[in-house]
Amino acid sequence: MSFGLALLVAGVSGFIALSYEILWYRVIAFASWGLPGAFGLLLAAYLFGLAMGSRASGVFCKDQTKAGDARQLRALAAFAFVANLVAWMVVPFFGWSAARWDWPPALAVVALAAALLGAILPLVSHFGIKPDDRAGQKLSYVYLANIIGSSAGSLVTGFVLFDLWPIATISAVIALVGLLLVLLLITLSDLKAVARLGAAVALALGALLVVRITPIAQGQIWERLLYKSNFTSDTHFAEIIENKSGVITVTDDGTVYGGGAYDGRFNTSIIHDRNGILRAYAIGAMHPAPKKILMVGLASGSWATVIAHLPGLSRLTIIEINPGYLKVIAGHPEVAGILHDPKVDIVIDDGRRWLHRHPNDKFDVIVMNTTWHWRSNATNLLSQEFMELARDHLLPGGLFYFNTTSSADVQKTAATVFPYAMRVYNFMAVSDSPLIFDKGRWERTLSDFEFDGQPAIDRSTEDGRKFFDDLLAYADGIHRAPTDDGLESRQSILARTQSATLVTDDNMIPEWRQVLRFQDPP
Repeated sequence: MSFGLALLVAGVSGFIALSYEILWYRVIAFASWGLPGAFGLLLAAYLFGLAMGSRASGVFCKDQTKAGDARQLRALAAFAFVANLVAWMVVPFFGWSAARWDWPPALAVVALAAALLGAILPLVSHFGIKPDDRAGQKLSYVYLANIIGSSAGSLVTGFVLFDLWPIATISAVIALVGLLLVLLLITLSDLKAVARLGAAVALALGALLVVRITPIAQGQIWERLLYKSNFTSDTHFAEIIENKSGVITVTDDGTVYGGGAYDGRFNTSIIHDRNGILRAYAIGAMHPAPKKILMVGLASGSWATVIAHLPGLSRLTIIEINPGYLKVIAGHPEVAGILHDPKVDIVIDDGRRWLHRHPNDKFDVIVMNTTWHWRSNATNLLSQEFMELARDHLLPGGLFYFNTTSSADVQKTAATVFPYAMRVYNFMAVSDSPLIFDKGRWERTLSDFEFDGQPAIDRSTEDGRKFFDDLLAYADGIHRAPTDDGLESRQSILARTQSATLVTDDNMIPEWRQVLRFQDPP
C-alpha cells in the first residue's frame, strides 16, 4: 500500500463515516421528535464504536513488515466492504426495529458500524506507513486526510445532498462511494488479472443491487419511525418534504409533522377548530388595532392565513427557517393564498437571528405558535433573553403572544419578564402596557372576520348564533377559576408557578427537565 493510496483511503473513509453519521442523526432526531439528548446518545454510541474498532484493529497491526505490502490490500478491501455494508444497514434497522422498540436500542448497531468504520484508519496507517524516521510525519498527514474527508462528509451530505435527494438516494450514493473504494483497493492489490476482473464484476453487480434495494430497504422509513408500533403496510404519508432543514410529513387528514413532531393541521375555520385556531382569532380581543404583525414560524400556514385576515391589518412579516413549508402550503388551497397576499412578506431565516439583524423593525404584535418546549433548541425562543429581544421590537402597547406548550417554567418566565400577562389556553400574552381580553373587541373580531367575502361564523342560522354566543363567552373566563383551555391572570400564573424555574439561555431548563422523553406514537 503506497503512502498516496493511504492518504486517499483515509480521506474517503472519513467522508463515508461522517456522511453516515449525518444520516443516522436525521433518523434519530425524527424518531425522537428532536429530543435534546438524542445527539449526545448518538455521539456516545459512535465514539464508543470508534474506540472499540480502533482497539480491535491492533490485532492486525503486530507485524511491522507488512507496511507497504500490496498483499494486504485484499484484506483491507474485504474489511472496507463489510464495514460499508453494516453502515448501510443502520437506517433500515432503525425503521424495522421501531415497531418493537423505541430508537435507543438501535444505537447498538450504530456502535457496531462505527467500530468497523473506525478500524479502517489505524489499519491504513499501519499498512501505508513504513516504520522509518518519517513515520510520525506521515501519520500526521494520514490523520489530516481523514479529518478533511470527515469534514467534507459532514458539509457535503448535510448542506448539499440533503437539498438534492431523499435519504434513500443519499444512502445509496454513500454506499456506492464505499464500493468504489473497495474496487480501487482490489485493483491495486496483488490479485491476478482474472481475479481482479471477477471482483470488479461482482462489485458492479453489488452496485446495481444497492441502487435497486435501498429504496425497498428504507421504504416508508418516516412512517415507521413516527407511527412505531401502530405502523402498518397501509400507512403512508400524503406528502414528504426532505431538505437540509429537516423532514416535513403530512398525513391524509392534513396533520403536519416537522422533524417527527406534531406541527399543526390545515384548518382556518373557528367552527371546525381541530388545531386550536381560536388562539389566532383571539389576537383581535387583546390588541385594539394590530396593523403590523411579526410571526415567527409558518408550519401549515393556517395561523398565518387567519392572522392575515385580521380586520385592519396592513403588514404581516413571517420568519420561517425551513423553506420546505412553502412547498407544502402551495399544495393546499385553504392556505396557499398567503404565498401571494401582498400584505404578507415571508422571509427564510432563523427568527432570533432576524430580530438581531433588524433592530429598528417594530410591530404591534409578535406571535409564535412555538414548537414543543422540550425539543432541541426550543430555549432559543423561550428564554428570558429572547423575551427581552422581542420586547425591543414591540411598538408602544405592543403584544408578545406565543405558545408555551403548557410549560410552567416558560409561563413563569413570561409573567416575570413582562409586567402585564395573561394565559390564553396554553399561550402567553404579555405586554408592557395594560392587557385585557376585551369582550367588546372579541365580539367585533368574530363579527367582522371574513374569508373571501364569507363570514367566519354564519349567524343567519340558530346553530351559528348559538356558537357565536358560546364563543363570545370565552372572554368571561378571566373572571372564573382558571382552566387548562381558558384564560388565567398574571397573579394566578405567578402563584401557580412558584416552584418553576426562570428559563435562560444558560440553563435551557425546558429542554433538560426530561433528558429522555419518549412519545407515544400518533
